[in-house]
Amino acid sequence: MIDSDPAGADRPTVVVVGGGLSGIAAALGCARGGASVTLVESRARLGGAAYSFDRHGVHADNGQHVFLRCCTAYRELLDELDAGSMVTLQPRLDIPILAPGGRRARLRRSGLPAPLHLAGALARYSLLSLAERFSLVRAMRALGRIDVDDPQADARSFGDWLAEHGQGAGAVEAIWELICRPTVNLTVADASLAQAAQVFQVGLLSDTAGGDVGYATVPLSDIHDQAAARALARAGVEVRLRTGAARVSAEGDGLRVELSGGSALHAGAVVVATSPQRTAALLPPEAGISRTSLDSLGSSSIVNLHVLFDRPVLDEAFAAGVYTPVQWIFDRTRSAGVEEGQYLAVTLSAADEELGMTAEDLRARYLPALNELLPAARTARVNQFFVTREHAATFRAGPGARFNRPGPRTRVPGLVVAGTWTDTGWPATMESAVRSGRAAASEALAWLGQRARHGDQRLKEVV
Repeated sequence: MIDSDPAGADRPTVVVVGGGLSGIAAALGCARGGASVTLVESRARLGGAAYSFDRHGVHADNGQHVFLRCCTAYRELLDELDAGSMVTLQPRLDIPILAPGGRRARLRRSGLPAPLHLAGALARYSLLSLAERFSLVRAMRALGRIDVDDPQADARSFGDWLAEHGQGAGAVEAIWELICRPTVNLTVADASLAQAAQVFQVGLLSDTAGGDVGYATVPLSDIHDQAAARALARAGVEVRLRTGAARVSAEGDGLRVELSGGSALHAGAVVVATSPQRTAALLPPEAGISRTSLDSLGSSSIVNLHVLFDRPVLDEAFAAGVYTPVQWIFDRTRSAGVEEGQYLAVTLSAADEELGMTAEDLRARYLPALNELLPAARTARVNQFFVTREHAATFRAGPGARFNRPGPRTRVPGLVVAGTWTDTGWPATMESAVRSGRAAASEALAWLGQRARHGDQRLKEVV
């Protein structure tokens, strides 16, 4: 029986269940606040949904994860992990856009104050007619005025709103889907207006530099597993991998975490940082978070295609595709340790259709589509082609979803939840994960501080 009794400990104790980004952020926050922290993770690694693996000598990520300059919490976590040198961040937003027939465009911001920083790029956006560009600017201005906390805005479809604001199929394909689909992981027709507006406002409309794109230059596990493990060790967090939790319950004046092997941990506070479905199974009924509500969040999938060519075919670090099945393409050659040819990762968000396709079917659809966008690919040989699938990559941020996203606090004192699906205001991104972990740590520390005052103990002030 593993027993860490908070009543006899010098410091208040916290157990964090889940070693994804939200759990890592929560554990570091609680340790920074003076608690003794144990993190349990059922997998043999940290990092949750953002990880890498080896495939025939290729260090591949399960999917391409990006962040923006406006993702302040995630960028601060990178610094805390001492991983700032493992990512790159554009000095200025610059997105190459490819269309069939050799057509190209760029979305590049200027240094003017927002929202004027995009005026030049939209005025020159050759993939839309002049009338479509003027209409696009008007819709952008209207979107900037949406109250993202208004339940009525959350209950509306972004696609319906775009139609009401004169956005035809061309503009939807060439701009709105280009941004909405990879960030919300839903098409504009399925996305909540409030959630889509939050993405555009924070990333593009309110801060000149907010939309600058960043991504890892090393395999993701170098950051979210190895660097995270070192940071947790420095903070004094005990990490137990291959240790699953079975149930969390109140016990006396504390909480009990039953582990899958039959033992248990006891703590003054517990952070459950797992998927909605797993969280529903772990929480006691008295926590007050309805399993029905969590189930109603649903899920949206992401499919990634990994294509290794025998020669370079893409002359950009990344590019977006429009009027094509291809959504986003990233050159991962160097980060994957590929010494010859070029390794491209093709990310397909809101990929419900692709999820059910075989690797052979995906190859038959997407290699010709890549050839249409990348002339050099037509004469190149494909040395490897493999697929990774995230069946439940994110919750569905559709109309009305925010109503079912709980905050960190439950009705059981000291028991809090974290995850991209909690009510951070952000879609299911790495930024949302870190924000949720921080919020959970604040709640756990506040409860422990209250207990400490009642017990004539002291808890360090959260920095």
